[in-house]
Amino acid sequence: MGEGFILNRPRGKDDVEYLLYHSIPEDGAPVSSIFSGKHDGKMWIAFLAVYFFWGTTYLAIRIALESFPPFAMVSLRFLLSGSILLIAAMAVRARLPRGRELVQTGLNGILILGLGNSCLTIAELWIPSGLAALIITTSPLWMVGLDALLPGGDRLRRAALAGILVGGVGSVVLVAPEARAATVSGGREWAAFLLLQLANFAWSLGSIRQRRMPAGSHPIVNGAVQQLAAGLAAAPLALFEGGRPVHWDLKGTGAILYLVFFGSIVGYSAYIYAMDKLPVALVSTYTYINPIVALFLGWLVYREPFGGWQAAGMLVIFLGVALVKRFSTAPTAAEVD
Repeated sequence: MGEGFILNRPRGKDDVEYLLYHSIPEDGAPVSSIFSGKHDGKMWIAFLAVYFFWGTTYLAIRIALESFPPFAMVSLRFLLSGSILLIAAMAVRARLPRGRELVQTGLNGILILGLGNSCLTIAELWIPSGLAALIITTSPLWMVGLDALLPGGDRLRRAALAGILVGGVGSVVLVAPEARAATVSGGREWAAFLLLQLANFAWSLGSIRQRRMPAGSHPIVNGAVQQLAAGLAAAPLALFEGGRPVHWDLKGTGAILYLVFFGSIVGYSAYIYAMDKLPVALVSTYTYINPIVALFLGWLVYREPFGGWQAAGMLVIFLGVALVKRFSTAPTAAEVD
């Protein structure tokens, strides 16, 4: 799910389709007003930025973990990025959420970014970053399944249910060889797998909650509130976090700053802009490209393994996600007949 951000529910659109593709709201100021000028080249640059930057965040997390404990890293990252986005929003006098909207957006941020990214970060202590990225690719399966189970959700079609099962099998295929070996990390591969499923659950639940909220504040503002809430929630955990202390070295600090600016600010802003200018289905293909970028960079920098089992698991997951995205909504009367 990229960085795990989710926008508010648009009126008059199908919920599940937009949950999967993260579309933008119709209410409020137009997203394009954040950017000066209207040039066709910008939308393609933004599109490629989402492809690249969100795919690099998995490697950046692994690099940052060499200098920062997990909760300290999550807290510092989102406090910085959320503050910068909020200051930018206030500078242009964007509407800020208040009252119940503020509380609910903050709670969703704790779920999506606080719990979700914390689980991902801890998992990367135990398994390669590329493998973590591939397991996270199953998040659309969780999103559609949870939406169907919650009140007011859309009923699953059989093909979509089959896609969820196929994607689940693919994720098990991915982690099984690592778990069987269990020699380097003391058998923590299955623990990492379960943590990443918890991350997918948290991202999906928070995303569904946010989508069902009436659109009020600008998406950038909601992103700022979510990030600040996640950073504040992780801060107490960072204070009591055991293990190694924080090392303010150039490598780790650079990785944190990269996550702040290119993952949480540039990547998110590029995503919003691309969603405003390009077809939703096209932008949603980042789901498939991000893990490929993560796999390549993990191999390039850390020589993370990628063999036949991983390739097979990746293809099975992609097939499951494709089935869910294609057949996610309940059939119409004509389709039933």
